[in-house]
Amino acid sequence: MTTNSSRTNTPDAGGEAPGVPTDAELANSLDGGFRSEYATVNGLRLHYVAGGEGTPLVLLPGWPETWWEFHKVMPALAAAGRRVIALDLPGMGGSDKPATGYDKKTMAGVVHGFVRSLGYDQVDIAGHDVGAQVAFSFAVNHPEATRRVALLDVLHPDASMYQIPVLPAPGLPFFPWWFAFNQVVGLPEQLLAGRAHFLIDWVFDNFLLDQGAVTPADRAVYTRAYDTADGIRGGNGWYQTFGQDIADLGTYGQVTAPMLGLVSNLGDGMFAKQMEATLPTQGSDVRVVLVPDAGHYFVEEAPQAVIDAFNAFFV
Repeated sequence: MTTNSSRTNTPDAGGEAPGVPTDAELANSLDGGFRSEYATVNGLRLHYVAGGEGTPLVLLPGWPETWWEFHKVMPALAAAGRRVIALDLPGMGGSDKPATGYDKKTMAGVVHGFVRSLGYDQVDIAGHDVGAQVAFSFAVNHPEATRRVALLDVLHPDASMYQIPVLPAPGLPFFPWWFAFNQVVGLPEQLLAGRAHFLIDWVFDNFLLDQGAVTPADRAVYTRAYDTADGIRGGNGWYQTFGQDIADLGTYGQVTAPMLGLVSNLGDGMFAKQMEATLPTQGSDVRVVLVPDAGHYFVEEAPQAVIDAFNAFFV
């Protein structure tokens, strides 16, 4: 297990952590003319990074990350003739962190408003982890706005979540304890504010095969995003709405846009088996692709595999 001695400091009153590049600086570091921007949608100020020209591709990150999750793939995707737009979801990074509205249907509505605010009627969309849940909700609730959709490693919440054990049985390959921890209101903020690096390190140390794929500098970026009470509360909001998400899923039909499931072999193949069994029942045009030799955060661990899969699918 990797231990990092390089730490970001606690963010100052202005929201920045000394020694950690700003979102604008991070965006400017990418090839392809990427810029850090803001849009206001439904009263929410949303942060995004965009670059390239062509067919719009919206990227939605997962927990506990930000738009920076996609930094290794954004330049190549833009070079292939796309307008690449990585969005911090409500509750994430530089975007507002409202008190409510974290169910995936509401978040998908915000993303739809964001897309329209940029002048697009239809986009390609891809999400990882919680971002995948929002991308699915976007596709099923806004089919006219969805050209193609990719879900990375995670499916929309369903009733199987109610069967996750509180205590792991011996030999269980995967135990998502944070699903329950993040349900607790108030306490995670008290425990983690100013100490988010412990959580960030634990997550990447345990769900990467190559732990160096998310560097100390990357971890500092994510620590900054989740090191305040509001940052923790916003991210936990995505989990606290799972009950509503499960209820909403029961009202949905199939996704009509072509759908790609890109999945790791995490948990002795549990993620892949779930994706292969479930996703074909949720869409009319579905393909599932395995990313070998990489963990849950394969966008950073196996970026070329993601680039190749996206270039083959988003055509």
